[in-house]
Amino acid sequence: MAEHRSDIHGRVLELEDSSYTDGYGDGFEHSNVLDINPANPAATIIADLATADGIPSNQYDCFVLTQTLQYVCDTGAAIHAHRILRQGGVLLITLPAVSRVDPLLVDYWRFTAAFCASLLGDAFGAGSISVRSYGNVLTAIAFLTGLAYEGPSKRELEAHDEYFPLIIAARAVKQV
Repeated sequence: MAEHRSDIHGRVLELEDSSYTDGYGDGFEHSNVLDINPANPAATIIADLATADGIPSNQYDCFVLTQTLQYVCDTGAAIHAHRILRQGGVLLITLPAVSRVDPLLVDYWRFTAAFCASLLGDAFGAGSISVRSYGNVLTAIAFLTGLAYEGPSKRELEAHDEYFPLIIAARAVKQV
């Protein structure tokens, strides 16, 4: 997120809470929080991302969508982000490549950089997206086993191996 802090500006939509908007936002004027759960006190928009009913079109300059699509059965339907972004608006998205199954939620997917590029390319156009994987075998093992952050060295944690990603991150810009 720090790499794309200048994208988090204007009208911003984020899921569940506004921690990335507040922590990395660069002069945003308005922030909304989207959640399917009406009991979430931080939520300003209650809607299902799979259908995006109740989320107005062409409203946001940035949509921060982190670690969520694995809970949406129809991932194609979840790319309503294109519709709700203004022209020039940016989707910042992260997806799990490796993770445990969440016992409290219905968990459908794990992602690859190739699938993310295809999914976002269909909605935004291939020339409007960048996809990057983060992680390596050690970070995946550390994540899955709960290894303390202090265990691996900074060099080991920051090494990225596209063949063993832990997460996938993408940036997509709405052109039309």
